Amino acid sequence: MGADDRLAQEHDDGVEATVSQRRCVVTRKERAPDDLLRFVLDPSGAVVPDLARKLPGRGIWVTADKASVAAAVKANAFAKSLKRQAIAAPDLPERIESLLVKRVLEALSLANKAGLVSTGFEKVETLLDAGRASALLHGSDAASDGARKLDRKFAAIQRDRGQDAPIVDWLTIDQMSLAIGRSNVVHAGLKQGGATNRFLREAERLRRYRSGMSTS
Repeated sequence: MGADDRLAQEHDDGVEATVSQRRCVVTRKERAPDDLLRFVLDPSGAVVPDLARKLPGRGIWVTADKASVAAAVKANAFAKSLKRQAIAAPDLPERIESLLVKRVLEALSLANKAGLVSTGFEKVETLLDAGRASALLHGSDAASDGARKLDRKFAAIQRDRGQDAPIVDWLTIDQMSLAIGRSNVVHAGLKQGGATNRFLREAERLRRYRSGMSTS
């Protein structure tokens, strides 16, 4: 691993090495590593996403959204950057999205195993009334009435505390249920803890990948 890659490695426990700007091979703009995706080549010359930034080899950096990855594939930006053959699969943008979803669900599962997740409208409302909720989670395919009621209460509580009110609503009910190990999980509340923080980081990473990064 070269010096370029030893900087800005991300570890799953949330500890990061020294942060340094990296240049996207598509936009040519410099960004913080958290705003980029790292890729390396495997021994066969295939482009491999390195979401945890731990794989050996020279890194190629692309702005962390689906459109930028698609542009990198179309423009053969990986090969141009490395000045050697680099095989980027046409479905690379979709594969990365699937990997990001997997990381979000794994993080949610860990938070649940740590005892930080309450599910069901009534239990989430009780968690809010007790002032113990630090984030809310709703199925993207759920009816909006219940979510709006919980969100209003959560926003008011957090506003009085001078704190953010993170709400994740871009996972499906089936995905949430699978991660938590219960059927028909529509609403969930998460208590403060390291596993909750990790889940929120991974969820935001997925949201930004799907919706697009800021052009600033």
